[in-house]
Amino acid sequence: MREFGIRDKVGYMFGDLANDFFFIFVSSYLMIFYTKVFGIDAGAVGTLFLVARLIDAVTDVSMGRIVDTVRPGKGGRFRPWIKWISIPVALSGILLFVPWVAKLPLIWRMVYIYVTYIFWGSICYTAINIPYGSMASAITAKPEERGALSTFRSVGAAVASVVISSGVPLIVYRYDEMGNQLIVPERFFLLAVIFAAVAIICYMLCYKLTVERVVIEKQQTVKKGVFSTLISMAKNRSLVAIIAAALVLMLSLLLAQSMNGYLFMDYFRSKAAMAAGGFLNSAATIVLAPFTTLIIRKIGKKEASAAAVLFASAMYFVMFAARFTNPWIFCVFIGLANLGTGLFNLMIWAFITDVIDEQEVETGSRDDGTVYAVYSFARKVGQALAGGLGGWTLSRIGYQSSVAGETVVQTQQVLNNIYSVATIVPAICYLAVSLILIFLYPLSRKKVVENSRILREKRKNA
Repeated sequence: MREFGIRDKVGYMFGDLANDFFFIFVSSYLMIFYTKVFGIDAGAVGTLFLVARLIDAVTDVSMGRIVDTVRPGKGGRFRPWIKWISIPVALSGILLFVPWVAKLPLIWRMVYIYVTYIFWGSICYTAINIPYGSMASAITAKPEERGALSTFRSVGAAVASVVISSGVPLIVYRYDEMGNQLIVPERFFLLAVIFAAVAIICYMLCYKLTVERVVIEKQQTVKKGVFSTLISMAKNRSLVAIIAAALVLMLSLLLAQSMNGYLFMDYFRSKAAMAAGGFLNSAATIVLAPFTTLIIRKIGKKEASAAAVLFASAMYFVMFAARFTNPWIFCVFIGLANLGTGLFNLMIWAFITDVIDEQEVETGSRDDGTVYAVYSFARKVGQALAGGLGGWTLSRIGYQSSVAGETVVQTQQVLNNIYSVATIVPAICYLAVSLILIFLYPLSRKKVVENSRILREKRKNA
C-alpha cells in the first residue's frame, strides 16, 4: 500500500468539491427558487427544512451504523459508497430545480418540494456524505496528515463556493427597465444539470485517488446497539462541545448566506456585489489554506479557531452598527469576517477525527461512521434552523414572495430588517462558537497528541 501523499489530499478535496456543488447551491439559492419561482411562502419553506431535519435524525445515524458494522469491501469500509451513490445524489439534485413545477397548483407544488427535497437531502446526500466524512480517519492515523485532509477538503468546498457564489448570480438574474432584479428560472435548471455532471466526475476522482490505510480489526470494534452507542457518545465532552459549536456555526453561516441573497438582491440591488461577496467568502479559505498545517502544529486547532471566530464576530457587530448603504464597503467587511470563519472551516473536519480518536480512547469502540453521522446531523439541524428561521423571519417582517419571477418591490422597512438579521445574527452566533471552543471543548493540542500516541500503541499491540 502506497504511503499517504498528495494523491490522497487531492482526491479527498474532490469529494467535498462534488458534495458542495449542490450543498452550497441548495443552501444559497433553494429558498430563493422556492419563494420567487414556485411562489411558496417563506414560512412554509422553513417548515419543510425543519421536517427534513427530523427525518435526518433517523437516516444520518442509521447510515453511520451501517458503515460501522457492514463488512468492509475490496475498496475499504467507506470508499465504495462514494462510487455507488454518486449518480443517484446528482440526479436527485437536478430534481430540486425543475422550473416547470411552478405551473402546477399550489398543493402539488408543495408535494413536489417535500418529496424531492427529502429524497435528495435525507436519503441520497446522507448515503454519500456520511461515508465520505468518516473516511478521513481511515486514510491516515497521523493528526497532522488528518489536518491536511481537512484543509484540502475545505479548499474543495471553497472552490465550489467561488463558482456558485460569484458565478450563479451573474447567470440566473437579469434587470428589468426599472432596475429591478428578475430571476430566469430555466437557468437554475441548466446550472443544476451542469453541477450534477461535474459532481459525478469529482466523486469518481475521489474514489480513484484515495486509499484507506487504517484498518480496524474485528475485535477492535465493540458491537453495541445504536442506543448504547449514542449514550456513550453523550458522555463524550469533546463530541458534545463540537456538536454545539457546529450547530451554532451552521446556523450563522447558512442564515447569513441565505439572507445575503435577499440583501444584495433587494437592499443593495447589485448582483455584481453579490458575486463579489460570494467570491470573498471562498477566497479567504483559499488564502489561509497553505498556512493551516503550520498553525495546527504551532498553536493548535482549538486555540487558533476560537480566536479566529471571535474576530469574525467583531466584524459583524461593526457591520450591524454601521448600517452600510454602499455594497462594496459591506463586501470588504464580509471579506474580513470570512478570514475568521475560513480558518475554523479549514480545521473543522480535523476536529472530528480528533473526537473519533477520543471516543475510542474513552470507550474502546471505533465508531467512525456513527460519530460523524451524529456530527453531520447537528450541522443539518443548523442548516434547517437557518432555513427555517430565515423563512419565518422573512415572512414575519413582511417579505412578499413572487410567482414565476414577477417583480415585487419590498418596503424600506422590510429592507432594513433584512440588513439587521443578516448582520446581528452572525455576530451573536460567532461569539457563541468562540466561547464554546474556549470553555467547553477539551481537546487542546497537547491532548490530541497524547490520544494519537495511545492509539498507535494500541494498534501495535493488537
